[in-house]
Amino acid sequence: MPQIAIERFALGPMQNFVYLLVPPAKDRLVVVDPAWQPEIILARAQALGRPLTDIVLTHHHADHRNGVEAILAAHPVRIHVQKTELPWLADLGWRGDLVLHEPGDRVELGPGATLQLIHTPGHTPGSQCIECGGRLLTGDTLFIDGCGRCDLPGGDPIKMFHSLFTTLAALPGATTVLPGHDYAPVAEATLDEQRISNPYLQLRQADDFLRYRMRPRT
Repeated sequence: MPQIAIERFALGPMQNFVYLLVPPAKDRLVVVDPAWQPEIILARAQALGRPLTDIVLTHHHADHRNGVEAILAAHPVRIHVQKTELPWLADLGWRGDLVLHEPGDRVELGPGATLQLIHTPGHTPGSQCIECGGRLLTGDTLFIDGCGRCDLPGGDPIKMFHSLFTTLAALPGATTVLPGHDYAPVAEATLDEQRISNPYLQLRQADDFLRYRMRPRT
C-alpha cells in the first residue's frame, strides 16, 4: 500500500489538477502545482490538522503556480523546483523559499515516504515529473492521450521526445500517470495503457514526433 496518500483537486478555468500529498508523518504536507483556488487547499490542510510544509512545482507556468503567494502567506513552505526553471521564477520574490534541485534528487517526507524528482524537459527546460510510490505526477509533460506543447518560450520538442521515449520509457508499465490537466475522459491511466492509446507515444522516430507535436494549432 502506498506510504503517501494523494488527493486530487480539479481547479480553475484551465482544468488544472492540483495534488495534495499526505505522508504518514503528521508534520508534513505537500501541494503539487498550487493554482487558481488556493483557499481550497488551505482549507483541506486545516481539516487534516497539518501545516503545509512543501510545494513542488512541475514547471514555472503561471497556471501551475498562481496560488503560491497565498500559500506562502499562510505557511512557511519550501518550494521545490528544478534549477533550470530559476530564470522564469527569479523575479517572483520567492528566492529565499526556493529549493533548487538537480535531476534525480529526492524529497524526503519522513520514514518510508520519498518523492523522486525526474527531470523531463521539453514543455519547459526544467519540467519535472514526481514519482511517488508507483504513481507519477506528470504536470504538462505527459497527459492522458496527449503531451505538453513545445512552442512556448523554453519549449523544445526534441527534448520532449527524449523525455517521453528515454526517461519515462524506463519506468514500469504499471506506473499510474497523474497529469497536470483534466484533458481526457479519465483522470489517470497506467503507462502501459498510455503506450497503447496515446498518439504521441506511437511516434518512435524523433522527426515524426517533431512534425506531429509542432503541427499548426487549430
